[in-house]
Amino acid sequence: MNLISPSKKVDFLSQSLKWVLFIFFGSMILYYGKVVFCPLLFGLLIAMIMYPACKKMEEKGLSRGYAIGICLFFITLLVLSLIWLMEIQVSIFLDKLPLLTERLTGTSESAMIWFENAFGISTDEQTVFFKKFTENPENSIAKIITNIFSATLSTLVLLLLTPIFFALFLFHRGTFVRFLKSIVNQEHHDKLYLILNESILSYFKFAKGTFYVYCIVGILNSIGLLLLGIENAIVYGLIAALMTIIPYIGIFISAAIPVSIAYLTKDSMWYPFGVIVIFTVVQYLEANVIYPKVVGAQLNLSTWATLVGIVIGTIIWGIAGMILITPLLAILKIVSDYIPEWKPLNLLLNRDEGYQPK
Repeated sequence: MNLISPSKKVDFLSQSLKWVLFIFFGSMILYYGKVVFCPLLFGLLIAMIMYPACKKMEEKGLSRGYAIGICLFFITLLVLSLIWLMEIQVSIFLDKLPLLTERLTGTSESAMIWFENAFGISTDEQTVFFKKFTENPENSIAKIITNIFSATLSTLVLLLLTPIFFALFLFHRGTFVRFLKSIVNQEHHDKLYLILNESILSYFKFAKGTFYVYCIVGILNSIGLLLLGIENAIVYGLIAALMTIIPYIGIFISAAIPVSIAYLTKDSMWYPFGVIVIFTVVQYLEANVIYPKVVGAQLNLSTWATLVGIVIGTIIWGIAGMILITPLLAILKIVSDYIPEWKPLNLLLNRDEGYQPK
C-alpha cells in the first residue's frame, strides 16, 4: 500500500529541488564573492564586539565619529602587535633554520633512510634540497610569502576593506536596524530587537571571555616552555594562544615552530616531545576547564555543527571561513531560538538536548 499520495510526493520533490537550487547557487555566490563577503562579515563581527564600548563613549558626550576612530585605533594597534609577534617568531626561526641541515645529516640519518625507503628519494638528494633551502633562508621564506600574497588579491582587499566596513556598520547602525524592521512584519519587531540585543551582547561577552582565555593559555604555554628551557618561550606561548582563534587546527600550526626550535637547539628528542605534551595538556585544559569557567555565556553550539561548519567554511572561504563560521553559526542559533518554524535547524545547532524557544 502506498502511504504517500502522489500530490504530496510532487510537493516534497518540488520543495527539495528548491532547497538544492538555493544551496547550490548560494554556495556559488559565496564562493565567488569571497572578496566582498569576507571583509564585510569580519567588519560586522568586529562592529558587534566594539559596539558596547562605542556606545558608552557616545553616552559620555563623545561624537560617534570620534568614538569609532578610537575603537579603530585600538583594533589597528592590536593587529600591528600580532604582526610584530609573528615577525619576531619567523625571524627567530630563520636564525635557527641553517641548523636544520646539520641536524638532519647528523642525528637524523635513520629518518632520512626511512624517507628514502618510503618515497624513493635518496639521502644525497634530500641533503642537497635542504642545503639549497637553507643557503639563503630569508629569500626563500620571503619568496614563499610573496607568492602567497600575489596569488590572491582577496588578502589585500580583506586588510583594506575590513576596517572600512567596521566603521560603516557602527556609524550607520540605525539605518541597518530600520532596514531590518522594514523587511520584518510589525508584530515581530519586539522579537527582532531581542534577537539583535542578544546577538550583540552574547558575542561581546564571548569575545571578552575568549580574550581572558587567550591570556591564561598564553601564560601556561610560556611557563611550560620556560621550564623546558626553550628559547623565546614567551613569544611562542603567546602566539600559540592567539592561534587558537582558528578552531581545532590552530594549535597544531602554532606548535610547529617551537617543536622545530626544540629539535634544532636541543640534543635530546625528549624536548620536542615535551613541547608537544605541554601544548596538548594546555589545549585539553583550555577546552574542558578554562573555557567553560572563564567564558560564562558560551555560544552553546553543538560540536557536530561546529565541525561541519568549519569544513564547509574552509571549502568556500579558506582560513577566513574557518574563523568566521563559528560566530555566524552562533548568531544563526540565536535567531532560531526565537523562530518556532526553525526548530529543526535549532536542534542541529544547539549543544543542549531539546528545543527551548524564547
